[in-house]
Amino acid sequence: MAYSCNTANETLEWINAIIAFLKPFKPLMDAHVVNFFKDKLWESIDKQWMDCLCVEPVKNLLKLPSGVIQDHWPTSLKEFILTLRSLVLPRDQGDLRMMLPDLHTNSISSILAQGMNLKKKHEVEILAAIVKSVAESVGAQTIVDVGAGQGYLAQVLTFQYQLSVVAIDASSHHGTVTNARAGRIRKHYAAKMRKSQTETKELNIPQTLAIHVLSSDTLKALSDSIAHEDIIKDEMEIEPNKLSLEGLQDVGTHPPCKSEFKSSLVLAGLHACGDLSVTMLRTFLECEEVKALISIGCCYNLISEEGFENADSHCGFPVSFGVNLARFPLGKSARDLGCQSAERWRVLTKDAALQNFQLHAFRAAFQMVLHRYFPEVITRSPSIGRQGKALRRQQVRKVLKNNKACSTSSMDVTTESVTYIARCDIQYPDWYSLFEKFCESGLHRLGLIPCQGIDIRELWIQSEPFLELIGPYWTVRACLGPLVETLLLLDRLLFLQEKGSSVKAMMVPIFDPVLSPRNMAIIAQKL
Repeated sequence: MAYSCNTANETLEWINAIIAFLKPFKPLMDAHVVNFFKDKLWESIDKQWMDCLCVEPVKNLLKLPSGVIQDHWPTSLKEFILTLRSLVLPRDQGDLRMMLPDLHTNSISSILAQGMNLKKKHEVEILAAIVKSVAESVGAQTIVDVGAGQGYLAQVLTFQYQLSVVAIDASSHHGTVTNARAGRIRKHYAAKMRKSQTETKELNIPQTLAIHVLSSDTLKALSDSIAHEDIIKDEMEIEPNKLSLEGLQDVGTHPPCKSEFKSSLVLAGLHACGDLSVTMLRTFLECEEVKALISIGCCYNLISEEGFENADSHCGFPVSFGVNLARFPLGKSARDLGCQSAERWRVLTKDAALQNFQLHAFRAAFQMVLHRYFPEVITRSPSIGRQGKALRRQQVRKVLKNNKACSTSSMDVTTESVTYIARCDIQYPDWYSLFEKFCESGLHRLGLIPCQGIDIRELWIQSEPFLELIGPYWTVRACLGPLVETLLLLDRLLFLQEKGSSVKAMMVPIFDPVLSPRNMAIIAQKL
């Protein structure tokens, strides 16, 4: 069945189909892969599936989250994958001109692109053009860049598209970096105009505000202030109980200028983190001066959720009435899973995939060490960071130093690839030796002193027979990630659609999903 989300009813039908599909797999979504060996997680997946996938080439496993099946697989596994993929939002970048006929995308100049990697340049180039098009269509004078980071989007909107921009971010350091960079860019353009003897005009720069946006009331109060030209100069942190314009003054801002002019605004957010993307949706609906919204979310693991810790009536999921009625909680593990990208899986090399599976295995085996010898630590959900990748890098340097036959110039020594093994035909040390170092590093990171009674080898021997299962298990679980993200995004879209004919909202994949996996933009306008 082909699903659509053009109306609230269609979106809700799609959402209900997703929830019905996910319910039987809730234990798989809730599982922590660190407990793979401790809880024998592989037993929760159909044995026929595991037996099949354990002998499958890695390249076929990597295609699994994209919905690619093999003829010889069990029928139930093929049905699982095909049904799942039919429920996932299409992510391929489409023809944006079909959705936004007035869109004109221009390349970013070299001075504006300085400091941007390929991913950021791709995102800013497209999003800036969309913001410009939407702002013109609603007659908005000012753009509010929410979660502006280092101001790349704000600066392109200001210097390339001559828009008035207010960039807000919780980090005062980001504001300082944005201002310094904008100053350099303004000098460049001023010098260029003088050299070409063109008429010198005033070059604006984005206004930056360091504000912790803790609620939609906070962002609404700020939007109201900007719309009335009460531009706030000071760095501040707004508490939830200081939400009005008077509240803004109370935390040290300049008094409002009481201008009679009211500017209309567009809210734009490029990967506004966690609840911030949802806060933008609420502000769009609640603030009269905000005429349009372009929001690309990320960090689903950081959103608050009804019924979970730190959740309130303004939680990040669910936000729509329809999903609220379904009473289907996700939980942090499932939201973590929603950050998986089928496109990124598909382009992984075999060696990079095997490395990732191995790191999962090491962390799960290390959990066995903690469970047996440091059980009190388990309750704190310990995090040891990227210890495995750090050890890999160290091992690469050691192997390269000791093996004169290999040419360092031909080797890819990134944290995401181990292609140097295949190219140089180097015999890698036994996995136990590397795991032993992993445990030493992990214990040190947690501030734990190994006692003499710890038998790491015994726990490794217990885990080793099941190492081959962790790759297939993690792959099957990762297949659910794009569907979890689809549910989160459709919930946000439905939230806007439930407002009826006063709002026009759509969801569009605006970026190349390989370059930018979080590529779905919610674009909304008030009618």
